[in-house]
Amino acid sequence: MSGTTRAEYCVIACAEAWRGGGEILASPMGVIPSAGARLARLTFSPDLLLTDGEALIVRPDGTTEGWLPYRQHLELVTGGRRHVMMGASQIDRYGNQNISCVGDWAKPVRQLLGVRGAPVNTLNNPTSYWIPRHSRRVFVAKVDMVCGVGYDRAAGARYHRVPRVVSDLGVFDFATPDRSMRLASLHPGVSVEQVREATGFDLAVADEVPYTREPTAAELRLIREVIDPDGARAREVPA
Repeated sequence: MSGTTRAEYCVIACAEAWRGGGEILASPMGVIPSAGARLARLTFSPDLLLTDGEALIVRPDGTTEGWLPYRQHLELVTGGRRHVMMGASQIDRYGNQNISCVGDWAKPVRQLLGVRGAPVNTLNNPTSYWIPRHSRRVFVAKVDMVCGVGYDRAAGARYHRVPRVVSDLGVFDFATPDRSMRLASLHPGVSVEQVREATGFDLAVADEVPYTREPTAAELRLIREVIDPDGARAREVPA
């Protein structure tokens, strides 16, 4: 197998978010994060728990593995034993996320999903983000409304952590002295200049930025033949 696509690098980058997490609940939102969580479970994170989003624990193929009563789900949510990968309509340099509205809250230009569970997620368990189209409209200097809580607002919340942000251009983390966003890796074919041009704030960028790791032959086979044989990943991130 060869010719790894941008979407497949994104699947790998998302899967890596759950590496070493142990027996925690993965809550991916989106086609590529879901593929990443399933890939992690099938390879380097076999203890990962996958859910159907309602009341069941499922295997990577979607068949039932166990039951997750609502009370137990809340214990996982509030006790740091879940790792969510959410979307973001806006995100700033400290990881504050907005999925509620664009413009002034009192009179928004555009109404979005609403705050939903973003504050609970970000303050009570690790929360990463998946952004399929990296642009200055999403990576902004200041979010119009804080839904997901960033490092400058977390005030030492016990389980607050933003492990990574994955976009169609690269992977980002907050491993800087002031907990501002850093370019951690570029997807092959993307340049630092391209990322900077598409970002509405100054990123922390090292002198040398690595590329997102290559998938193994076994991982590519799983992505293409087992996890996403219909190629839905390419509709989220075209080649």
